[in-house]
Amino acid sequence: MSQQSYTDKRISYWNNTAASNGSIASSFYQKLLCHYFTFLTSPDQKILEIGSGTGDLLNSLHPEEGLGVDFSPEMVKKAKIKYPHLEFICADAHTVNISGKYDIIILSDILNDVWDVQQLLFNIGHCCHKQTKVIINYFNNAWRLPLSIVRKLKLAKPVLEQNWLSPDDIRSLLSLSDFEEISRRSFLGLPFPIPLLTSLINRFLIHLFPFNVFALTNFSVSRPIPKKSVSVNYSVSVIIAARNEAGHIEELLSRIPQLGNKTEVIFVEGGSTDKTYDTIKAIIHESDLSNVSLFKQTGTGKGDAVRLGFQKATGDIILILDADMTVAPEDLTRFVEALVSGQGEFINGVRLVYPMENEAMRFFNVIGNKFFSIAFSWLLSQKIKDTLCGTKVMWRKDYKILANNRQYFGEFDPFGDFDLIFGAAKMNLKIIDMPIRYRNRRYGTTNISRWSSGWLLLKMVAFAASRLKFI
Repeated sequence: MSQQSYTDKRISYWNNTAASNGSIASSFYQKLLCHYFTFLTSPDQKILEIGSGTGDLLNSLHPEEGLGVDFSPEMVKKAKIKYPHLEFICADAHTVNISGKYDIIILSDILNDVWDVQQLLFNIGHCCHKQTKVIINYFNNAWRLPLSIVRKLKLAKPVLEQNWLSPDDIRSLLSLSDFEEISRRSFLGLPFPIPLLTSLINRFLIHLFPFNVFALTNFSVSRPIPKKSVSVNYSVSVIIAARNEAGHIEELLSRIPQLGNKTEVIFVEGGSTDKTYDTIKAIIHESDLSNVSLFKQTGTGKGDAVRLGFQKATGDIILILDADMTVAPEDLTRFVEALVSGQGEFINGVRLVYPMENEAMRFFNVIGNKFFSIAFSWLLSQKIKDTLCGTKVMWRKDYKILANNRQYFGEFDPFGDFDLIFGAAKMNLKIIDMPIRYRNRRYGTTNISRWSSGWLLLKMVAFAASRLKFI
C-alpha cells in the first residue's frame, strides 16, 4: 500500500466518523483525555494540536492562541463551527508548513495511526522554541485484544489497523527526531463509566503495580534536544533566607561569584535570635554594596522567606542558596551553566553523591533522604535524588508561571523546596540533579528538626500523591 492510498483510506474513515455520534465509551474516554491534558498543561499558552479532530481537546485547554491541524475536511469543518475563536486548518501532518512557535504541541492518539511517525515528529520541530513541550498519548498494546472485543460489542467505534508502538519505540523515535523525553506516565484503567469502580481504578489502582501494566494509554512529555549556549547575556538573583546565621554572612558574601552580566543578592531574614539582621545591614552599609538588598520577613518559615525573595528578584535567573555554608557559594556557577546551556530547566542540588564531611548529615537523615528520593521520583515521574537540598535554580519567567498557577497546590510548603519541585514537575520542566559536596556548618545549629521534618516529608508524599499522581 502506498502512503497516498493509506492516507486516503484514513481520511475517508475520519470523514465518516465526523458525521456519526460517538459511543458511550468513546465519549467517556475523550472526557478523561481532556482531564489528563489539562493536568499536564497550563492555561493561556500557545498550543498546537496535530490530529485535532473536532477541536474538543484543544478548546478544553483554554489556550491563549490555539491551532488545530487535521487531514479530515469534515472534522475541520465541524471544529470551525464549534469553536470559532480557535484556528483550524486541513492538512497532512507529515508535510504541513506552520509558521510560528508554540509552547505546547499535542499529539493525542495520532501516532498509532500515521504513516511515518519519525517524519511527523521531524516536521513539528520547526514549530518549537527551546522550551516547547511535546505531549503525546498513545495506546498500550496490552489493550489490543480487550479493545477489539469492546468494538465488536459496539461499545466503542471501530478503528483501522494501528501502529504497534511501545514506550521504548516512542523514546527512540523522539531521539531520532531531535527530541528528549522528560517524563512518562500511564493513565486510565477503565475506559467506560461504572459508579465507584471507575474512579477507584482510574485515580488510584492504575498507578500501582501490577495494575499500571494494564493502563490503557501512555503519556510522554518531551522537549527539543537543547543546543548548548555560551552566552552570558543574562542576570542572576541569589535568594538567601537567613535565620540565626550571623557568623556566616561576611564570608558568604565574599565568596558568591559573579554570575552572568549582573548578580544581585537578596537576603530575607526572619525570626533570628542572634544579630543576623543587624549584621547583614551593617555589611551592606559599610561596604556600600549596591547589588545586595535586605528584607524583613513578615510571615514564618523558610518557604515564606523564599517566596518574598523571589517576589523582589529582578534577575533573569533566580536561585536559592542556604546561608549555612553547607553548600559552597562557588558551586553556583555550575548550577547556572546547566540552566543556561539548556541541559535542564530546573536544577536541583543533590547532597547524596559525594562523601560528606563528618556529621554534615546524620545517619537517619541519609536513610530518610534515600527513601524520599525513591518516593518522589515515582510521584513526579522524573528522577530526583534529594528533595531538601537548599540550592535550586530556575528561570524567573518559569517561576512567574509557577506562581500564577500556585492555587493548584496552595501555599502548603514551609520549606520552600516542594513548592518549587512540585510546580516544576507540574509544568513539565526538565529537572536535573546537580551533585554537590555537603559540608559541616561552622556556626550555629541547624534550623531543621530531624523527626518533625521526617513526619512533614511523609505528609508531603501524601500531598504530592493527591495532586500529582492520583488525579
